[in-house]
Amino acid sequence: MKVTGWVMTSPAAPMVLEERDERPGPGEVVVKVAGCGVCHTDLGFFYDGVPTRRELPLTLGHEVSGTVTGAGAGAESWQGRPVVVPAVIPCGKCDACRHGHGGICPRQIFPGNDVHGGFATHLRVPAHGLCPVPDLSDPAMNPRGLTLPHLSVIADAVSTPFQAVQRSGLASTDLAVFVGAGGIGGFGVQVAAARGARVVAIDQDASRLELVARHGADLTLNSADLDFRAIKQAVKSFAAEHGIPTWRTRIFEMSGSPGGQATAFGLVGHGGYLGVVGFTPAKLELRLSNLMAFDATAQGNWGCLPEHYPAIVSLVLAGKIALEPFVEFRDLTTINQTFSDIHERRTSRRVILVPEETT
Repeated sequence: MKVTGWVMTSPAAPMVLEERDERPGPGEVVVKVAGCGVCHTDLGFFYDGVPTRRELPLTLGHEVSGTVTGAGAGAESWQGRPVVVPAVIPCGKCDACRHGHGGICPRQIFPGNDVHGGFATHLRVPAHGLCPVPDLSDPAMNPRGLTLPHLSVIADAVSTPFQAVQRSGLASTDLAVFVGAGGIGGFGVQVAAARGARVVAIDQDASRLELVARHGADLTLNSADLDFRAIKQAVKSFAAEHGIPTWRTRIFEMSGSPGGQATAFGLVGHGGYLGVVGFTPAKLELRLSNLMAFDATAQGNWGCLPEHYPAIVSLVLAGKIALEPFVEFRDLTTINQTFSDIHERRTSRRVILVPEETT
């Protein structure tokens, strides 16, 4: 099968269009891409020199939805089905996977990192991680009229904060504080709100804060206007107002910036919890002993296990997590300009790149 994809040849060099053959092997499928979201991780590979696990040249992109157009032996049942492709696909068979640690599976497949990704007309991936999508033409299943390209951002932008929130044990009696309200943070706010928790969102972009205020955030704080002491006092006052102690407070670092990570760590109180989801290659100086002194917990989160995806699709289709206000569509041919726009903060929405033939 002939596949056309945008290839990264070296960091920060314009991606170029190339054609290649992709044929599914046993247990694999070829997915015709409906849409592929642009993630902060993609920018890390492209601008910051973060190494991909597969050598360049490589097609990036790991937030993919599409339709299976080719299936290898053992995967024939997927032929013709609409799917979301998980950003992290564990093998499901190794010791780590058998013990519930699929996120660290040594044989995991991360599209756009281990194999060619979704900034292409098609991609080839293992079938065992796929998430089926119900019939979107059925109003009973899809009352909001979402399209298959919309669902691409479930793979990472929605699923990663979903798993982070779930791992934290967040309950309806708790407080969730999100440092970073764009990209994954905006969806994390909605996941926490769907669980009935009180939610605080912190960001330096006023438009992002205005958006999450309409989609689950009870309190928004602009870090461009407030120093850390003021932010901490505002969070403390909000928690006190609602009778929430620090040990029922969950902090989620979603910004992927040194300043955001320092803020998130500084907000952790006695018995508190810090979920680290954002990524930056920059080093950060912290007083790690705070975790000991506060008997607190910090936990990283890498992607989301594929078994959680059907529940996330259900939440999205039921309107518990809104996608439309947080995303924008662009043609895949704009990929180089789009990367530049996101890198230079000329857009605050999650951009979904759509192959021309899909539009």
